[in-house]
Amino acid sequence: MQVRLIECWRPIVAVPKKKKSKMKSRSHRAAAWKLNAPARSTCPRCGNAKTPHTVCPHCGTYKGRVVIDVG
Repeated sequence: MQVRLIECWRPIVAVPKKKKSKMKSRSHRAAAWKLNAPARSTCPRCGNAKTPHTVCPHCGTYKGRVVIDVG
């Protein structure tokens, strides 16, 4: 009995058709390092922008109470 070999051998993993240039691979890698702008909210007392869950640097309030004295 004779065993036939498969004539149409295909690789199991994906193989790129062309080499990716240094610039393409570095820019692709650098896309993961993008920084987002910090979140902003408005202070209910003075209306200035502040980061959420922190004391307002302009009027010194947090959750409706004066926490620090801003002179």
